[in-house]
Amino acid sequence: MSSEADLQRLIHQLLVVRASGTLADHQRGYPRWELPNAQLRALLEAGAGGVILLGGSAAEVALRCAQLRRWAGQPLLLCADVEEGVGQRFDGATWLVPPLALGRLYRQEPQRAIALAERYGRCTGRDARALGLNWVLGPVCDVNNNPANPVINVRAWGDDPASAGALAAAFVRGAQSEKVLACAKHFPGHGDTSSDSHLTLPLLPHSRDRLAAIELPPFEQAIAAGVASVMTAHLMLPALDPERPATLSRPVLTGLLREQLGFGGLVVTDALVMEAITSRYGAGEAAVLALEAGADLVLMPADAAAAIAAIAEAVHSGRLSRDQLEASAERRRRALACCAEPAAAPDPEAAAQPDQALALELVIATLEASREETPDGGRTATDPTAGQPGINLIRLDSALAAPFLPATAPALSRPEARGWRSVLLESRSPSLWSGGADAPLALEHLGPGPVLLQLFVRGNPFRGSAGSAEPWPAALQQLVTAGRLAGVVVYGSPYLWEELQPLLPAGIPGVYSPGQMPLAQAEALNRLGRGLGLGDTEAGAGFTD
Repeated sequence: MSSEADLQRLIHQLLVVRASGTLADHQRGYPRWELPNAQLRALLEAGAGGVILLGGSAAEVALRCAQLRRWAGQPLLLCADVEEGVGQRFDGATWLVPPLALGRLYRQEPQRAIALAERYGRCTGRDARALGLNWVLGPVCDVNNNPANPVINVRAWGDDPASAGALAAAFVRGAQSEKVLACAKHFPGHGDTSSDSHLTLPLLPHSRDRLAAIELPPFEQAIAAGVASVMTAHLMLPALDPERPATLSRPVLTGLLREQLGFGGLVVTDALVMEAITSRYGAGEAAVLALEAGADLVLMPADAAAAIAAIAEAVHSGRLSRDQLEASAERRRRALACCAEPAAAPDPEAAAQPDQALALELVIATLEASREETPDGGRTATDPTAGQPGINLIRLDSALAAPFLPATAPALSRPEARGWRSVLLESRSPSLWSGGADAPLALEHLGPGPVLLQLFVRGNPFRGSAGSAEPWPAALQQLVTAGRLAGVVVYGSPYLWEELQPLLPAGIPGVYSPGQMPLAQAEALNRLGRGLGLGDTEAGAGFTD
């Protein structure tokens, strides 16, 4: 093989490309980013080093991973953003409460929270390995100390360095005990931002001392726990580098991460297709700058062919050294050597065996209620809504992108089975906001009867906000004044719950659930109280209701 052919294969090893977890091209959920099979197979046969997957059931992903390994013909990194358990992305595996739920538990019961975080990691690693994945893109080590953070939010393990670091390190120990790789992200810390790097380039204006006190400790604890990889953040940090975002910054990736913190494992970029990068750099230049900065692996280049060509040209011109690329490839080989050997044949049935016991334990441990349930269900005898089914008002971002809300979800099915009428307040439906400061909800459009509020609010990539722009405190007070508030459940954001919980009058039940999945909905409605008639009718009925 010629030296140029060797170089091309070496460069391919440093790319991680995006693929659908489904088998057929027409099933791709994000064709802009998920390569068609012909292009994907060609890249793998040429030596591409990794694939990040999204979509499909757990059983199908097991088949997909086996297919990708066959195409590659070599050890392959297969990863996914499974920060909340593998079932968060792949239906049929275990879906767990978001990490920030344990950060809140850590305040009262730190040892219990740490033990649960390690079990959380073991469950995630075990499920990932059963699917054929060998690289878990978590834990999020960002300290979510900005409630307005639109993209980290409940994905973080804590909103202070102590909880975030202790729990992230526990997750690393658990996940890697299952012979998969973990990944601490997003270095050097994306928690204190109010903008989303999927959409723009955030600025973190803090001093080096502040970064050392708040942002860096969770990464230091993850590194001390032996985390196999670190993912970069698309952030501007002028105190570290006034010219380039962290992903493309040599002072950040080499000076801080490698030299100061002593990290010797894999460094992978965050996805280079994100607007924080593509709005400022071409696909080829971004890939070269990332490798120059000290990254080993280039995740989701906006154009794989352009990235490969630009890296090859940089080697020929002397801008990048071949020795550096060989060192990155060697770190990749060492990481792969730590992974369990993939099964000789995929076992789709084993891939879809969720740990519902752990999932339920986490849901129950992290639920919060405004008051203990009373014999009459937490309702006052004078409440004019008592005993009357009414409006089940569900707030969510988009009904078209809500895997937590299928037609059988308890948040829908339980109230409807008892005569409540569900109304969705979401981005594609006619607005129910009237615009008034004291009466923001257009109640005349809801119809008569009591109103049960179920609010699904959390930070998510591409959303651009954490839901704080909506006037829910005023809306809740409006319903109270009108004598129409039956109860409140907040799923996801602890910050919205902290705003609303003090406003609930005595006798009106309220519940906070960090999890949004059907299992969490069922337990939250159980906790809401029998007065609304929404709890289990049989002991142990659980989420299958």
